[in-house]
Amino acid sequence: MKIVVCIKQVPATTAEKRYTDDLRLDRTSAESVINPLDEYAVEMALKLAESGAVDSVAYLSMGPDSAAEALRRALAMGGDEAYLVTDPALAGADEWATARVLAAALDKLAPDVALMGMASDDARGSLVPGAVAAMRDLPLLSYGAELMLADGAARIRRLSASGFDIIEAPLPVVASVTDQVGEPRYASLKGIMAARRKPLETWSLADIGVDPGSLHGGAVTRMLEAKPPEAKAPTERVENVGADEAVAKIADWLAARKLI
Repeated sequence: MKIVVCIKQVPATTAEKRYTDDLRLDRTSAESVINPLDEYAVEMALKLAESGAVDSVAYLSMGPDSAAEALRRALAMGGDEAYLVTDPALAGADEWATARVLAAALDKLAPDVALMGMASDDARGSLVPGAVAAMRDLPLLSYGAELMLADGAARIRRLSASGFDIIEAPLPVVASVTDQVGEPRYASLKGIMAARRKPLETWSLADIGVDPGSLHGGAVTRMLEAKPPEAKAPTERVENVGADEAVAKIADWLAARKLI
């Protein structure tokens, strides 16, 4: 049984995000890392491998040549091999184009489970897992706090407001997991050294059978505007007054903002 974990290289969470003149995210202006939410998918896959539920764990990413660094980082955590789809036609790809390319690559790899994090840290759209499942005509098991594999089926435990749900589908499936699966492991020095020897194959769009012209220039959506969030108003403190006056001031503050 084989799992392919889809990962994305993104700017570091705390880095200042900058945009180019055509409103594309400038990925060269900040440190790049594995999408933090994808690390939970890596951890889930490695736990399944350690339990004997799967025979191999591979990684798949779409991005520029530099995305190979994220794949090597994942291989340092564990796993067997990695694949990078990179092509000039993918510059500025949106969620639809990303899903189309990942779906085609996954069709070629034919895993029992295509596993993803619940969202990417740069866009937070959470759209790609569902789009990939729809394009591959496979069941989607999303937002799992745990993924289990047995008897030719995949099952997730999904937390809800009232407890949790158990959702099951026959293999093959597309699945996504949340940060509830457990803290991702660190890459050891031994793992980092071993990752250098593990296979990492690079594919173009032609290698996965995708015509660049079918991607509509890499995006069917268009960025119209980007601006930083408004600065928060300075904190207001109520100090050195009696309890009754403090209550009155707080009530007035809430009433002025129509919160009470």
